[in-house]
Amino acid sequence: MGNSPRGRRAAPLVIARVLVLCALASLLLSGTAQADGASSGADVQVAQTLGTRDLTVVLRRMDIAPGPLHVDVVTHAGSAPGTLKLRASAAGTTFSETTVQLDGKPGAHPALLRVDQPGPWELGLDDGTDTASIPFIVPARVIPPWEKATFGGFVGAGVFLVIGLVVAMRVKRPQLALIPAGGMVAALAVAVTGAMLSASTPAPPAPGAALDPTIDNVQDPYANAQMSTVDFSRPPANLAAHSTNPKAGSLADVRLAVADGATGRPVDDLLVHDNALIHLVVISPTGRLWHLHPVRVGPGDYRVKFTPPEAGTYAVAAELARRGGGVQLVRTTLPVAAGTDAPAEPVPTGAGARVVDGNPVEVDIKPGTPTTITARFGKADLQPWLGMLGHLIVVGPITDDRRVGADAAAAPTWAHVHSMIPQSPGMPGRPDETVAAYGPDVPFTYTFAAPGKYRIWLQAERDYRVLTVPMQLEVPQGGAPQ
Repeated sequence: MGNSPRGRRAAPLVIARVLVLCALASLLLSGTAQADGASSGADVQVAQTLGTRDLTVVLRRMDIAPGPLHVDVVTHAGSAPGTLKLRASAAGTTFSETTVQLDGKPGAHPALLRVDQPGPWELGLDDGTDTASIPFIVPARVIPPWEKATFGGFVGAGVFLVIGLVVAMRVKRPQLALIPAGGMVAALAVAVTGAMLSASTPAPPAPGAALDPTIDNVQDPYANAQMSTVDFSRPPANLAAHSTNPKAGSLADVRLAVADGATGRPVDDLLVHDNALIHLVVISPTGRLWHLHPVRVGPGDYRVKFTPPEAGTYAVAAELARRGGGVQLVRTTLPVAAGTDAPAEPVPTGAGARVVDGNPVEVDIKPGTPTTITARFGKADLQPWLGMLGHLIVVGPITDDRRVGADAAAAPTWAHVHSMIPQSPGMPGRPDETVAAYGPDVPFTYTFAAPGKYRIWLQAERDYRVLTVPMQLEVPQGGAPQ
């Protein structure tokens, strides 16, 4: 029957049916492929001490450029009203700008800018007196190799399917249709293999973190992954703090120069880590603390303002992260001349109850190694600050309570400990400050390496106000803090 006219007429139909079944199978198998490639990024939160205002600038996630850039400027309690000008610029050219009216009320103030291309950008802030520049990356839609293989394979399979059907129906020798059928099977194998390997294929190197965005092709980081990955043995940075004739009781304008430890050149490769370019901790001679976030005004040039309440030597420590160099802590000192000195408040010693800003705070210290320090801030309405539930600064040992700043500058222990945000159903993994649903317990875990007298400061945020609890602990030889 296979040699009969009916059999010869049926052969093309059989081959066509086989080709159609293969196509249907390919559609079913294609369900394992993912629609999106590498992540385009996430919200970027950057704390800024702009003049006398403490701000958090939130750059909302962008999926494609050109397009809108949504920015939220979060102000804190006590922030003065005024007008803030925002601008988005690339390669020194301003592309868009807008203004934000700060009404003096704490909370988020939205703004809308536009960007036209992927790559390195800068967000400029200007309040009429002080300026800041925040580097950020506009991500590109990157198509990973597995996605190219998957969709390229299905497209090739479709082309071979059409060719095979035409050959099977129009050519006198329908067996020739097996040739495009083989090509279709090979294309399907490539597509299915790419789809199955999609879950295990690593994401491309992220420009601005693993790759230098000023050198690499942001459009295709796969192409330059081996050529321009940054040097992971970069030397540390050096810090110099300078202020023109700072006096107690007067606003001090402090300039921070960040230089490369090997070349002495300005460092302009700082990454946003823990929601800031630089975390600056300043400690006064009597142990008062400022947790500030200097603004960038140029390569290696950062500025910050604060009012020193007393004369003497202030300890200055900057925590920063360089691209390819990791997180590091650099320390220096800042002398302040006599002026209108304000008396310091006594620092509580040991554990117990506190009242901070009208809110009861309980501090429990559990003995053992490591030590658990828990601050209880009244109600479960705490907000994340710098991406964390709370912060703990530890400095010591301190030998003289009258010169804490000088002792802190040379102290062997200078630690910045975090209390992480607990995971809650329905809550985002990295909520911003508009979410007030945490606490009241803020636990920290830390191991004191040496006996002596330590100053610690516990910090958390409520109602857009950062609460700071100062304490002094005595760590005996071989024991837990008292």
